[in-house]
Amino acid sequence: MFGRANHPRSQAPIGLFGSIPLIFAESAGLTLDAPPPWPRAVIERHGQPVALDALVGEGGRDPLAGISRLVLAQPRALSAAENVALDAWVRRGGRLLLLADPMYTGDTAFALGDPRRPQVIAMLSPVLDHWGLRLDFDDAQPAGLRSASAMGLAVPVDLPGRFAIVRGTDCRLWDEGLVATCAIGKGRVYALADASVLDPGAGDAAHETGLSGLLDAAFAVR
Repeated sequence: MFGRANHPRSQAPIGLFGSIPLIFAESAGLTLDAPPPWPRAVIERHGQPVALDALVGEGGRDPLAGISRLVLAQPRALSAAENVALDAWVRRGGRLLLLADPMYTGDTAFALGDPRRPQVIAMLSPVLDHWGLRLDFDDAQPAGLRSASAMGLAVPVDLPGRFAIVRGTDCRLWDEGLVATCAIGKGRVYALADASVLDPGAGDAAHETGLSGLLDAAFAVR
């Protein structure tokens, strides 16, 4: 279903939406001179990053217009309108890389309860259920960063979840449910049940290679 990336499209925009900082570093104020988080440079090698605050706009504005590739990185709970917009965008041909972590352990400067802190638990049940998927979590598993295989790609994970297929769907599970790939209308979804690969406090070769490989896999043209 997924092959090599089509590098001539590398200047095309990549929408970024979620609670993990990918464009600007975490900051309690308006400091703009802090170095950007390391994922930004990796994403820029694959396309032009476009930060999105929402998946629907006011007055009929469509934030996803002109975007064919989207990264959802541990997003906040979507509104009903955003769930509908995301599903419609994929069905029109959008390619989605979804990193949904049921117990995110990445580095952050903000305390629990601070709205600027990345989501600890991915809250995407409505759209996942619509696509025939469920995200499960085994709270008895040992904590700690480790390398896992995601369709042959080595990706850092920590307390990952597992996807399950809950009804007939055009989704397929890989690596015991760590990865789900779905053909939805004219579009494609590559979902990873962990977001540790985006940890702003990491940025070593394993994280950079893992993120680059996920972008290649999710946005490849068949």
